[in-house]
Amino acid sequence: MTAWPHDRAQIATIRLPRADGSLEAFSVGSPRAFPHPAGGPAVRIAYAAAHVVADPLAEADPWLTPAIDWDATLAFRQHLWDHGLGIAEAMDTAQRGMGLGWPTALELIKRTVAAAQTRATPPLLVNGVGTDHLVPTPQTTLTDVIAAYEEQCAAVEAVGGRLVLMASRALAAAARGPEDYGTVYDRILAQVRAPVLIHWLGEMFDPALAGYWGHTDHMAAMDVCLDILARHATKVDGIKISLLSDEKEIAMRHRLPAGMRMYTGDDFNYPALIAGDGDGYSDALLGIFDPIAPAAAGALSALAAGDTAGFHDIFTPTVPLSRHIFRAPTRFYKTGVVFLAYLNGFQTHFTMVGGQESARSTLHLAELFRLADAAGLLAHPERAITRLRPVMAARGVDI
Repeated sequence: MTAWPHDRAQIATIRLPRADGSLEAFSVGSPRAFPHPAGGPAVRIAYAAAHVVADPLAEADPWLTPAIDWDATLAFRQHLWDHGLGIAEAMDTAQRGMGLGWPTALELIKRTVAAAQTRATPPLLVNGVGTDHLVPTPQTTLTDVIAAYEEQCAAVEAVGGRLVLMASRALAAAARGPEDYGTVYDRILAQVRAPVLIHWLGEMFDPALAGYWGHTDHMAAMDVCLDILARHATKVDGIKISLLSDEKEIAMRHRLPAGMRMYTGDDFNYPALIAGDGDGYSDALLGIFDPIAPAAAGALSALAAGDTAGFHDIFTPTVPLSRHIFRAPTRFYKTGVVFLAYLNGFQTHFTMVGGQESARSTLHLAELFRLADAAGLLAHPERAITRLRPVMAARGVDI
């Protein structure tokens, strides 16, 4: 595979803001042509956690009522499937718990399941279920948490969807120790129809989940989680951990029950974790695969062909972009995901459910543009520049 050229064609020069308040000239280069998946056997399972496209013209209060552009949202899912990626639906990338409530999430799941059924080859699709319709209070009990999980599991199973058991804010608030997590997960896993994915979302993504599994120390929490997984090995396909620590992921991967998959949720270190080592590898369920889908598909295609150098050649320039999008406060990463979707023409506007387009600074968005260009991920640079201008102008910057 040809190395990414350092002498890329210059498309245009614009001005981008710097931290000192000045503007610097920035040369925008040509995009990279990523190899398309050949359609052969995959060597890794790869899910992209997909974002939702807001409807900017809906008569609704953005901070209170989610308004979805269903056509654009479903078209983006077809784009991900066209690149050979699976979809993890209604997860945190879809702003679950940050603007997207359970009723709208269920409608999203129903529509995506129906869209999957129209494709000639059934694509990979899993769907997030949790307890987000249960607002935790001091009176919330484990019985309440179990009932909330059961309600969402039943609703998604009823439409033929596979489950991802997402971490529960209500459980984190109600649990008094590790044994309470066992009580809830034992009850739910005993009932599911088909093997599920477990999602351990760290507090860097959601501060309300601090101390999940009954411990603030991640290694102690891992012991609790692994005990639950071992008790229900036939009901769990794998676990996705989102702790942004390759050391912790590898440590847990080595201790999983035989045949159980580790799905990396590490948006900082995914290339090495997916490539693996002599002791194993991680599959993927990543939010960053939403904005970098062409690169992810190309890299995985190279890996399937045995071209490890090509795999890293494609992925390496995407890592600074991903680390920037997911930088602290990490829970605001969705803003960068949607911004890049806007720049690349997957939606006509930079409006988000819950008004989350305001969650990142002007400097953050300018740096995101630089890093996306460096990774060759601005598919049509002239269009990206045209779309960048009004965003910067609204924030007082004339590029």
